[in-house]
Amino acid sequence: MSHHRTEDPLGAGFRELWDQLAPVGRDPDSGGYLRYAFTPAERELRNWFAAQAKRRGMPVTDDGNGNLFAWWAAPDTADDGPAAEAGTAATARAVLTGSHFDSVPHGGGYDGPLGIVSAFLAIDELRRAGTVPVRPIGVAAFVEEEGARFGVPCLGSRLLAGAFDPDRAAELRDADRVSFAEALGARPAGARPDLLARVGAYLELHVEQGRALAGGAAPVGVASAIWPHGRWRFEFDGEANHAGTTRMADRRDPMLTYAFTVLAANKEARLRGAHATIGRVRVEPNATNAVPGRVTGWLDARAAEPAVLDELVEAVRAKAADRARRDGTGLTVVAESTSPLVAFDDDLGARLARLLGAPVLPTAAGHDAGVLAGQVPTAMLFVRNPTGVSHSPAEHATEADCVAGVRALAGALAELACR
Repeated sequence: MSHHRTEDPLGAGFRELWDQLAPVGRDPDSGGYLRYAFTPAERELRNWFAAQAKRRGMPVTDDGNGNLFAWWAAPDTADDGPAAEAGTAATARAVLTGSHFDSVPHGGGYDGPLGIVSAFLAIDELRRAGTVPVRPIGVAAFVEEEGARFGVPCLGSRLLAGAFDPDRAAELRDADRVSFAEALGARPAGARPDLLARVGAYLELHVEQGRALAGGAAPVGVASAIWPHGRWRFEFDGEANHAGTTRMADRRDPMLTYAFTVLAANKEARLRGAHATIGRVRVEPNATNAVPGRVTGWLDARAAEPAVLDELVEAVRAKAADRARRDGTGLTVVAESTSPLVAFDDDLGARLARLLGAPVLPTAAGHDAGVLAGQVPTAMLFVRNPTGVSHSPAEHATEADCVAGVRALAGALAELACR
């Protein structure tokens, strides 16, 4: 008598969906992903989202800011159309889950899409178990979370929450001078309090961007808070000139001021137990045989406490300004985006930690959940990342841990929307 092992349908389902996404936007040279907002790769993923929703009988709505929502209605709203799918006719407010598709340049495949894939699979798991929702469940795909194309992270969720001016958003431009409004195809709608009023909780699953879970037995953790963080543009102005004929003593070279600032940011962050990174730079005219006329660098700074972050950024600015005076260069510092300390809903987080038997941990990475936390009770689940590497092609989570994440998300949705 032969015994055939029956494959776990959840594992097979995860592999099927993950294999569909894996090739989209992948750079063959780096192995990383180029999935910028509203580019062909990201639009292909948005079409995939719509197809997955249709496959499950879930109507899709758009909030006018580029954010997509697929709705599994509660029984008393099932026949009332897409508006009811969002909870309009329901006395109980919806539970929303999801993440984003867009990537940083040459980023990993898990950051963002894992939360959307897991959301659809969690709904499949609930349906397989015969679980019936008493509140609508929505799957969200937020736009421009990374800010890699238009420069503002979590732009879609900020617009939805009223945390970013839609007129300013409309005029944001990418490297090719294409505006956000042009990419969206319309002026963004901005704040949607009518939509958020129908949401009772938001739960985002994400690959962990660190190693807090790597050494433990738990494949899934619950987030407690997001460090305050932001992006500051440092513009160093000097005098463009010939590299061969301009004496060293006569130069006003902004590259020197910039280089000093990079080192200063590293030192000041280490002194405070904070994080500072200048990972993006633009040089003009960007010629090998020319002294630059302008160098622009973007500082990403994060700290556990708001006061420490403020102190860090001011220390870097002061050191850069002092060096600029000595180099004969100019300095302008512009805060492009700032995010305060976000403490997720204590009651919701504790409830999920007890339900899932999961550890609780903070994160220094920003998320759409951090934006929505100011509007609705919000929590995050992290799936173990064995190396802790993220925003890189080396970003990874095992299939077993991803499946454990789906089960945890399904359990959380059952607790929040089906009882």
